[in-house]
Amino acid sequence: MNQLDKLNTLIDQLESKLSHHPTNTLRSTNISSLKALYHALELNDKVKKFDELFEYKAMNLTGISLQDEDFADIRQGRYVQIICISYERNAQGKNVSKNSSLGYFGKAEKLTDLRKREILEFVLRWRYEKAFRHTEVYEALLDKLAQI
Repeated sequence: MNQLDKLNTLIDQLESKLSHHPTNTLRSTNISSLKALYHALELNDKVKKFDELFEYKAMNLTGISLQDEDFADIRQGRYVQIICISYERNAQGKNVSKNSSLGYFGKAEKLTDLRKREILEFVLRWRYEKAFRHTEVYEALLDKLAQI
């Protein structure tokens, strides 16, 4: 393969990569919004560095529904918390889940609509970014597979 063929192959690979990543703008917008919410909800008091948020395996919400059929409905009498899930090894060497409260916001019925929206948006945007990060792992593995 001569230099021109190598260059054409490289250009084809680059174009292929770019065509598979039309969501880069969407992702950067998501990260910007997520950072703003991280500060607005004062979650930086609990997790000092923004990127450390993604060390958690999952994130859930109590007091406000994330289910499709009653999305954003508050749970009367419940407290609103953002719960993060991580895994740690116990004394026997088994992975056990650990739930941590990332943010506590009081009784659900006392939240303002704006605060409720910010909390919901934060959890959804975190999950969205976490999904992007999983995609990157599989893209890298598929690239490795192409080399075999």
